[in-house]
Amino acid sequence: MVGILNKIHSTPSDAVPPLLDSVRPILRSCHDTGAAIAALIPPNQFWRWKDMWTNSLRTAVYSAALVEYLSSGSLITLSQTSEVLGIKEEWVDKFSIAVEDYLHGLITLANELSRLAVNAVTLGDYEAPIRISVFVKNLFAGFSMLNLKNDTLRRRFDSLKYDLKKIEEVVYDVSLRKLAEPSKGQHIDGN
Repeated sequence: MVGILNKIHSTPSDAVPPLLDSVRPILRSCHDTGAAIAALIPPNQFWRWKDMWTNSLRTAVYSAALVEYLSSGSLITLSQTSEVLGIKEEWVDKFSIAVEDYLHGLITLANELSRLAVNAVTLGDYEAPIRISVFVKNLFAGFSMLNLKNDTLRRRFDSLKYDLKKIEEVVYDVSLRKLAEPSKGQHIDGN
């Protein structure tokens, strides 16, 4: 799934929708895996077994978030992510997406979008870095409101600052060279 999504860095923007269509069935296949895990875990044992699938689930969250962003330009919510991955509410005590895993997936999304901002320019899409900049600034603003302790999520949040800086440099270069139309009145909230 991630391997297919990595192709966005060398794919022109008009060829991205078919690429996303090839990823959606893989995301839907997570329904069966989730159901199998939920059937194996005894009730009220979520936190005991959670670490066994954390990395895979974070990758799936990231993939669902990237597909949503590339499709609609918007952020996927935790409940939408659960729906896309086929994780049912009644499994909450056995198998679900922990908020921390969702947030890790969103940070991975921002990491990948900073790469995409650079690669989009090399493919001739000069507007993409501006859209990505607005999106990642909004994401950063949301993360800034959280009181993160000194753990892995906090360290990953710190990486978000560097990604934002990288995107801003790309937007600066595109703007300086007048390769994209100036965004009139487009603020951090996207208006």
